Amino acid sequence: MSKPTTVKIFAVEDDPVYSKFLKYVLDLNPDFEVELFENGKDCLAQLHKSPNIITLDYSLPDLSGEEILKRIKSIDPSIHVIIISGQENISTAVNLLKQGAYDYITKDEETKDRLLNSLNNALKNVNLLQEINNLKKEISIKYNFESSIIGSSTAIKKTFDLLSKAIKTNITVSITGETGTGKELAAKAIHYNSNRKKGKFMAVNIAAIPKELLESELFGYEKGAFTGAVTRRIGKFEDANDGTLFLDEIGEMDINLQAKLLRVLQEKELSRIGGNDVIKINPRIIVATHKDLALEVSNGNFREDLYYRLLGLPIEMPPLRDRGNDIIIIANKILEDFCIENELDCNSISKEAKEKLITYAYPGNVRELKSIIELAAVMGSGKEIKADDISFKAIKEDGKIIFEELTLKEYESKIINHFMDKFDGNVLKVARILNIGKSTIYRHLKKDNYEGAF
Repeated sequence: MSKPTTVKIFAVEDDPVYSKFLKYVLDLNPDFEVELFENGKDCLAQLHKSPNIITLDYSLPDLSGEEILKRIKSIDPSIHVIIISGQENISTAVNLLKQGAYDYITKDEETKDRLLNSLNNALKNVNLLQEINNLKKEISIKYNFESSIIGSSTAIKKTFDLLSKAIKTNITVSITGETGTGKELAAKAIHYNSNRKKGKFMAVNIAAIPKELLESELFGYEKGAFTGAVTRRIGKFEDANDGTLFLDEIGEMDINLQAKLLRVLQEKELSRIGGNDVIKINPRIIVATHKDLALEVSNGNFREDLYYRLLGLPIEMPPLRDRGNDIIIIANKILEDFCIENELDCNSISKEAKEKLITYAYPGNVRELKSIIELAAVMGSGKEIKADDISFKAIKEDGKIIFEELTLKEYESKIINHFMDKFDGNVLKVARILNIGKSTIYRHLKKDNYEGAF
């Protein structure tokens, strides 16, 4: 079980000698952060610091231990309060424990051992409580689609409204939108907010699986069903039972397999390849595509009956170019996450850079924006992304991403040339920024016939 980095302890004791004794005992554990108080009012005034444990003298000059305990518990019931009293009174101890005290210890020759034992036991509860709180926080973030799909534009709010409707039932959902708009994020948001969230979320990218293997991937197979089938394999439909099966790029499915998919969806049962057993299934189906399925039906590439079976609740993910200031909101989040992960100092975007970002069309949508911001964070200098750090050069005019296939040395030359242009041919400065030798820079520049430094 993991433990907090530090455990914050308040020790409330008006006797200066006994206060030193408590400080000595508590400081035996290096993970304890101890703060001493002479009276109850000062302790109560500092509860905003969220102590994990409070050792509380029962007889204080300003407030009784019972009154302080009540106030502590009314403010934060999770705080573990250990009462330390100069008198052993069973009825008082029982009453305090009923009111929420974690333990009751008397001041005698065994106080040190009893206090350490009580602290260790309380610490286990503190650690458990922290793990539960962390888990709840992670789950709330994961399950909150407005945290994973961020933005406040009119376009995305319409999407949020449809997502909210989708989570209330088990209706099939068809998500459309351009590449990079977050269709899988939307599918996960539906699943993790629905009554199926305890089940599995299984995603299958139809376009990424060869058509001859897709049937076995979806429906599974029995041992010996074909060469190489050395054991039984459960398909995605079975694996997602009582959960959600997300079929991405459904428009790429071979039309011959579409007939079997339709039957499985209608009957809610399947047989594995090479098997005779009929297996009942009950996954929720969410599909996504960047294609116009109605047009695919007209062109004979998609079954009309399957199209209507899958249509369900249609949700369109808006392209980034239609989301206005969401571009900046998303860019800031991408930058924050990237810089934390890579320990970079860059943490803001200049006004000019934002203006440049907001005017671009983003044919690759959020996925493209992510690449642009991450590259700008790497290529820029200082804590702020400037307009010159932002490059859209990796995109063709027809909107297709063409990340160039270069060798490592070619990329090195591009990076060196970029910084030489940026810093007016200052070799020493570029060498320091890139953490490479001057000779390496000169070698690349000579090969590329760069004249800025000569």
